[in-house]
Amino acid sequence: MPNKQANLEPTSELGVDPVIAVNLTKRFGDFTAVDHVTFQIHTGEIFGWLGPNGAGKTTTIRMMLGLIQPSEGTLRVLGFDPVTQKKTMQARVGYMSQLFTLYNDLTAMENIRFYGKVYGLSREQLAERQREIIEMAGLHGRENAVTSTLSGGWKQRLALGCAIVHSPKVIFLDEPTAGVDPISRREFWGLIYSMAKKGTTVLVTTHYMDEAELCQRVGFINMGKLVAVGTPAELKLNQMQGQVLEVNTADADRAIRILKEAQKNKSLPFEEVALYGAQIHVVVPGADKYKGQVKKLLEKEKIKVISVEKIVPTLEDVFISTINSSQKANE
Repeated sequence: MPNKQANLEPTSELGVDPVIAVNLTKRFGDFTAVDHVTFQIHTGEIFGWLGPNGAGKTTTIRMMLGLIQPSEGTLRVLGFDPVTQKKTMQARVGYMSQLFTLYNDLTAMENIRFYGKVYGLSREQLAERQREIIEMAGLHGRENAVTSTLSGGWKQRLALGCAIVHSPKVIFLDEPTAGVDPISRREFWGLIYSMAKKGTTVLVTTHYMDEAELCQRVGFINMGKLVAVGTPAELKLNQMQGQVLEVNTADADRAIRILKEAQKNKSLPFEEVALYGAQIHVVVPGADKYKGQVKKLLEKEKIKVISVEKIVPTLEDVFISTINSSQKANE
């Protein structure tokens, strides 16, 4: 498992930094899908792009890829304008979606060869890249397997190999681990870190907050607006609205119902109540002030409370808090 604090120092070998510079707005009729979103991504950086469904994540990526044009603003990818220099830019970037755009009736090697030819690699270049991708993805012994027979994890690695067959300096990963088992997800992130160490810039969208923790910086988008950007540590320090109590009880199902009811009728000022594994997280204005009240509320309902402790918020706590705050501000 890659260490989330691994040293991935940005390099300047491209001579273009920031590698991605975004200042974008996109409207579809009267609907603003992306509203003056501004951020930068640097060489060799792993940047997480997070938001609820419909928040504007994919629309932003589609503009970066030159698939749709912004309504206003500026955009540079590797120094190129995706609107006016689309083909030049696209030849230098890679894209992988959660759908794994592979040809299931071809073998793993045939898929790599097909995408290599699409990107215009010479026979010599393609032969070298095939060897490198098979090695990188751990596909030895599966080169001639028909893609439809591969597991989700193997398809995922093959899809990544096809997306980077032309050695792009920037790779866009749009929910690449959706539906893949935890071991395959872990191995996939090892590949992401390996690419970043070699100077590849990675923008990744994910719904898995443990994966977002592995990014060097993260941007939150909601309702088309950029609501926060920073390292996971910075976001936990600066973005969290309130403090988090972790409740450990032998009857979490009943406990969460009671706590959510208190949140609903506002008998206690809970900002958020959510289940995290076997524990419950309760976001309150002040942990020390409300710790005893949470315990008293549950014990009144004959629920045995093992512990109620203030904890450092997870990135998921911060994400939910930030999104809720931005939605309230727009009400």
